[in-house]
Amino acid sequence: MNRMKGIKILLVDDEPAILDFLTMGLENEGFEVKTAADGMTAMNTVKTFQPHVAILDVMMPGMDGLEVSKMIKKTGHTAVIMLTAKDEVGVRVKALTEGADDYMIKPFSFEELLARIYARIRDHFPNLFEEFALGPFRIDDRRREIRYQEEVLKLSATEYELLKFLVLNHGLVLSKARILDKVWGYDFYGEENIVEVYIRSLREKLNDKKHEVIRTVRGAGYRVDIE
Repeated sequence: MNRMKGIKILLVDDEPAILDFLTMGLENEGFEVKTAADGMTAMNTVKTFQPHVAILDVMMPGMDGLEVSKMIKKTGHTAVIMLTAKDEVGVRVKALTEGADDYMIKPFSFEELLARIYARIRDHFPNLFEEFALGPFRIDDRRREIRYQEEVLKLSATEYELLKFLVLNHGLVLSKARILDKVWGYDFYGEENIVEVYIRSLREKLNDKKHEVIRTVRGAGYRVDIE
């Protein structure tokens, strides 16, 4: 499915046959897939791959799926689907109360897994499917376009990604380090001051002379407030 192109799925399971089967099916649907057979490998992959959805088996050697899920939820907006055995009711309750977004009971159908993945993507990343509105902002990822107060902003590719990141994380103070990691990438080795340069440019394009749209939180970073 072309609309799945660019959507990243991380599969974590210590059974190679399951990884191979799910990888083949998901790649045929157009997803970009990475796999891991244990928790530590999974966490390293999350940092570099930044998946939209992580599908985790509970029972794994070393760090189990519950611990991996908690760590993933601390790193960003990745949606987590847990895979559990039929009799693990307590495990499923614990997974959901500690941050997992969904669970599936083994054995499961591939069609049901797809439906769960689509649901989680719609919940966590609605802008990937359609135009997404937040306050005075309207983000259209299909057109790589952001409107502010109904006016299309003329943005470079990096300005687009930066403003989208700020808007989708509205209400949160985002440090320069986090912005660099999410917008420029973990392998960027330039100066943090480049963030200030792009923030200044965005403020000019937003006519934000009083810094009321993109606020500076002294010593901490930047924040967009949307009521």
